[in-house]
Amino acid sequence: MNDVKIEIRDLTMAYGSFVVMRDISAQVKRGEVFIIMGGSGCGKSTLLRHMIGLKEPAKGDIYYDGAPFWQSDDLARREKLRSFGVLFQSGALWSSMTLTENIGLALGEYTDFSPAEIRDIAHLKLALVGLKGFEDYYPAEISGGMCKRAGLARALALDPDVLFFDEPSAGLDPISSRNLDELILQLRDSLGATFVVVTHELASIFTIADNSVFLDPSTRTMRAQGNPRELLKHSTDPAVQQFLRRGEAETSPATA
Repeated sequence: MNDVKIEIRDLTMAYGSFVVMRDISAQVKRGEVFIIMGGSGCGKSTLLRHMIGLKEPAKGDIYYDGAPFWQSDDLARREKLRSFGVLFQSGALWSSMTLTENIGLALGEYTDFSPAEIRDIAHLKLALVGLKGFEDYYPAEISGGMCKRAGLARALALDPDVLFFDEPSAGLDPISSRNLDELILQLRDSLGATFVVVTHELASIFTIADNSVFLDPSTRTMRAQGNPRELLKHSTDPAVQQFLRRGEAETSPATA
């Protein structure tokens, strides 16, 4: 079986005549945590939007299991979207619904499960992300970190084989962020799913990444691909080194 789950081929992203990034090519293996990283304005979230079917590329395509996404017909694209789970920055939970009801939405829309079965599955997904006992809470009644976990449980509702996260640590304190990173690794190991994560947080990048791409807004190109820890050791690109070492000046001892 081909080990490549996702392949980005010669992708150019643009809004009208304005090119965001050009000629992006990268491969993501099955079961990897793949990080899209780079500074503000480099197109990280835009690349994610292309990958989950929200924006069509100006050029190139994204292949899942060897099949092109954007060159496929509408029916094939809709079927592929069913295999995706997405966690947005805010968690994007409905405030008027309990956690169980939030997670049950997709199950009610896309499956033939009974209401009792949907409730049981929703409880299982909440337990999977450490929220057992909070099934009937509303989003306003739990912490930001717990809302992120609930959003992750909802992303897992339809048993996706690819999960997309847009800045999952945004707005979280360091402990909650670290706990979320650990949960991502646990789910990767237990579910075998492939994760695509947009983040600029160095702690998360070095903790969870198996693979990554570095996008550079100054050249509007992808400057590097690989494990960030290996890029830190071996990349000779000054932009890559500056991004991956940007926290060192703050933590190193002052020099005379």
